[in-house]
Order: sequence, then structure tokens, then C-alpha cells
Amino acid sequence: MQNPYLPREAEIVERIEEAPTIFTLRLRFTDPAAQSAYGYAPGQFNMIYLYGIGEVAISIVSDPEQKDTLDHTIRAVGRVTRALNRLRRGDRIGVRGPYGRGWPLLAAQGRDVALITGGLGCAPLVSVIRYIAARRERFRRLLIMQGVKHSADLIWREQYERWQRLPDTDVLLAADVAGSGWRWHHGPVTALFDRADIDPARTIAFLCGPEPMMLAAIHQLGQRGVADGDIWLSMERNMHCGIGHCGHCMIGAPFVCRNGPVFPFPELKALLGMRGF
Repeated sequence: MQNPYLPREAEIVERIEEAPTIFTLRLRFTDPAAQSAYGYAPGQFNMIYLYGIGEVAISIVSDPEQKDTLDHTIRAVGRVTRALNRLRRGDRIGVRGPYGRGWPLLAAQGRDVALITGGLGCAPLVSVIRYIAARRERFRRLLIMQGVKHSADLIWREQYERWQRLPDTDVLLAADVAGSGWRWHHGPVTALFDRADIDPARTIAFLCGPEPMMLAAIHQLGQRGVADGDIWLSMERNMHCGIGHCGHCMIGAPFVCRNGPVFPFPELKALLGMRGF
């Protein structure tokens, strides 16, 4: 059994520049047996370890049936992620995981799926979009709502346009600050609810992004009759260990790394947005 404290070595087989400070590392374990045995669910994360620098929790954005490689999209904002940004193809890093609870995709089959994201926190839902796109017949309508602070922050533009062409799929994009050439909504992502067709009896909603945005989206969903139990959230906290030992990522009693990062809204309803949690 793999020691949860020890990373497995992975090689960078491709580096993709998504934006000036955002990049994707495509990895492959150097041990073919480890690569073959590795499995995960959309919404889970890995602890990415850079020798001599440190470790950071990063969402997995590839499809779980993409067995040959493993994708992580990273924003260079801290010591470890800035060091990861300097790596190139052929460099090697450590990977621990996968950890946490993923999205309830079995429960979503046969239903309308609303994916609502804000800021640059869209990575935990990219794997869901890719999962549904590859299995489109299992799901009803797909609604993708993505908001960013500035239009220049939007990554995966070509993919959003490709996703818009999927059957029974609506893509709604918003930017608080719209630069030249921005042809989508100018304003907060929650304003897009006025353009969204949501059937509360059929809809399951997955949310990811800043907590104030998620609270506003939950309010909009509730106004439209979506039940609390049909709303799921991906939470972000400072995760140091990934296995529920250090306590840095606790929200009340639950650990984000072990009990999340995906939670049903009722589990966090009393704590979400509360200062100190």
C-alpha cells in the first residue's frame, strides 16, 4: 500500500501556458505500474511536491479516463507555485493523492447540471465539464456560468467556445471589468441567473469560487426553487497535509482535505460565510 506521507515521482511531459500567471502541468508517473493503478474522481486533488521547496494542494483537471497523463492547472501566487512555474518538460516532481471527496456525478446522471464558478477557482469544475462532455448522453441540460474579475483573467476561452457547441449546453460568461473585445456579460456572475433557464425539479448545482460569490449564487438558486440538498460546493482552505492531520483546513469540525473539498451545502450551511471559519 502506498505510504500517504511519501510522494510518487512524476515527470512533466508537457507544460501549457494558459495565461501570464496560470499554467497547466501534464504529468506522468515515472513508475508505469503507479500510472496504470492511479485513479481519481473529478473534484479530488493532489499534493504536488517540489523537492527542496515545499508542497501545495492542486485540483486535478483532466478526465479520470485519461489514463496516460494527469493534468493540474496552477496559478503562480506563492513560493511553491512560483517555483513550479519555472519548471519545464522533463523536470520531475512529487505527487501525493488523490485526496478528498469529489463531485456527486452518479447522482447528477439524468438531471440538468448547473456549474457556477467565480474568479480563477474554476479548475475544480473543469474536470466535471470534461467528464460530462465525454459522456453527454448520461446527462440532461448543461449550464456553465463562469465569472472573472477582469476579462483578461478568463482562461480556456477556446474550450468554452467548444463547450458551447455541445448538445443541450449553455455557456454564460461574465467579467466585472470588461476589456476591449469582451463580447459577453459585463458585471458579476450572479447577474447571469437572469439569463439562465433553471428547472428546480431537475437541477443539481455545483459551485466553486470565492465564498461571497457562492453565497450569492446559493441565494439565487434558492429563489428559483433549487433545494439545498441539490447544491454542492468546492471549498478552498490552506491545506498542508492533505490527510486530516494538521488541522489547517478545518471548517468547524469538518476537514476540507478529508471531508471535502466538495461538500453538500446543508453540511456547511451554518458555517458558510461566518467569520473565523
